[in-house]
Amino acid sequence: MLGNGEAYFDLVKQHDLEGIVLKRAASKYQINKRSQDWLKVINYQYADVFITGLRKEEFGLLLGIEESNSIKPAGIMEFVSPVARKQFYNQFQDLIIEEDKKFIHVEPKIKCRVKFRNYTKAGRLRIPSFVEYIS
Repeated sequence: MLGNGEAYFDLVKQHDLEGIVLKRAASKYQINKRSQDWLKVINYQYADVFITGLRKEEFGLLLGIEESNSIKPAGIMEFVSPVARKQFYNQFQDLIIEEDKKFIHVEPKIKCRVKFRNYTKAGRLRIPSFVEYIS
């Protein structure tokens, strides 16, 4: 229906769905091309997670979620602002607990809020992005 995007998005949020696509009524689908005529509106979810490590080669922070008094792996976050990266780099050295070929593992002392699309089948956060530090 024309003009009911907000109502549809409210329903998406109520049912924890991923999002909706808004499109101009007269627009046509364009194969292999992004268009401003069709816009994806994501129903982001938010979680408070611990940073548990750092990927060595390509930037990425290992995330963990507290569950039953332990930290469960939650995925890798690649989307972090330059300012937030610098803050992390300024404090992680003192938290290193071990290293392997791919990762530097740190004590889960740094907590942050992330936004993500949904959970994967493996229970990881899909496309987590940094929002703010909370500890």
